[in-house]
Amino acid sequence: MNMREKLQQGKVLAVVGLGYVGLPLALAFAQKIQTIGFDINEKKLNCYRHGIDPTGEAGNEAVQQTTLEFTADPAALEQAAFIIVAVPTPITEDDMPDLTAVKSASRIVGEHLCPGTIVCYESTVYPGVTRRICAPILEEASGLVCGKDFKVAYSPERINPGDKVHRLQNICKIVSATDEAALEDVAQVYGMVIDAEVYKAPTLEVAEAAKLIENAQRDVNIAFMNEVARAFHHMNIDTKEVIKAMNTKWNALHFTPGLVGGHCISVDPYYFIYEARRSGYVTHLAAASRLVNDSMAEFVATSTIREMIRADLRVHHSRVYLLGLTFKENCPDTRNSKAFQIARSLLKYEVDLSLVDPWLQKDTVPDDLQSYVVPVEAIHDADTLVITVQHKVFQDFSLDQLSHFYKANQHPKVLIDVKGIYERPAMEAAGFLYWSL
Repeated sequence: MNMREKLQQGKVLAVVGLGYVGLPLALAFAQKIQTIGFDINEKKLNCYRHGIDPTGEAGNEAVQQTTLEFTADPAALEQAAFIIVAVPTPITEDDMPDLTAVKSASRIVGEHLCPGTIVCYESTVYPGVTRRICAPILEEASGLVCGKDFKVAYSPERINPGDKVHRLQNICKIVSATDEAALEDVAQVYGMVIDAEVYKAPTLEVAEAAKLIENAQRDVNIAFMNEVARAFHHMNIDTKEVIKAMNTKWNALHFTPGLVGGHCISVDPYYFIYEARRSGYVTHLAAASRLVNDSMAEFVATSTIREMIRADLRVHHSRVYLLGLTFKENCPDTRNSKAFQIARSLLKYEVDLSLVDPWLQKDTVPDDLQSYVVPVEAIHDADTLVITVQHKVFQDFSLDQLSHFYKANQHPKVLIDVKGIYERPAMEAAGFLYWSL
């Protein structure tokens, strides 16, 4: 009997880590088989038990209707024949891989691991982590032998927060395992919830590397566009107009400049850089791209101050509203959001700063910035607006609405439109001093 049949006949699947990745995955499996969702965060679990999805990925209705068992009791994992680990793998303050959570989760799983179980990791890691680090922790904690008593697998998460088109079920799923039998089992188990292709990678390391490179590639392309935008500011050329013209060619890549945050693109390249360096190769392009993209928040902040000076504003105690704190549009995810860096940079100039985001969950704002958060309705008598995210609510502002946010006699009205939501000619004709990347 294969693993899929065991699960369909009553064996349990467990998902360890119920965040943006783990929750949708656990909910999907719970529609097919008996599933346990394990997390050490009781506050988060209580939200789910009360039918609230703070991530917004699955939605409250899906959480309210699920048969998924939410638990913080690690002993519940002893029931599981298939365990998926989907915990965060961030970076440290010095941009090194932080495997604290994945190591801790491996230890917890190992202490409750039963013979015959497959443990599949979805957390983003550098090549070799599953085999060289996670499997030995499982062995040490369980007293079992990997390959003989249990198997390990790796399947990189590809969920795109806030994306209502590319969802778990219709994104190609990469799977890998320590041997052919386990690989087939893992592919069949994921095939229960994935409508798209399930791609079988030949090794754990190939699957681990694929996740890193698909995001490092985007990071490099965005870094190039950010460098282009900064160069064009020196040339007094409108980057948005250049991109419109460039995109008329069939093989244009359609990347645009912007702030790079989130849980993947701003983190995964560092895992690649680290392991490449450890293996003896310096990844010049990936490292340079990180430097460019990490510098963009400071560039936006200093550009804001420069435009305020051009408008003959007294910077000290000018009223500045920063609109958009999540790392991307129309989602509540603030992980690695560069808007926080912009805010801290502006505060160094002693402006009177307010932070606005209708998608924001205030408890995700860093402690040093919480007191600056205000609702959209509080925007008034502004000297400057800085819009960093393409939330639909911001896109829908009319010229009259934008104008009413400013002081009555303000001219020109300084508008920093990082993503180019609005059209420059219309804004300048309406009396705005308009800047965008």
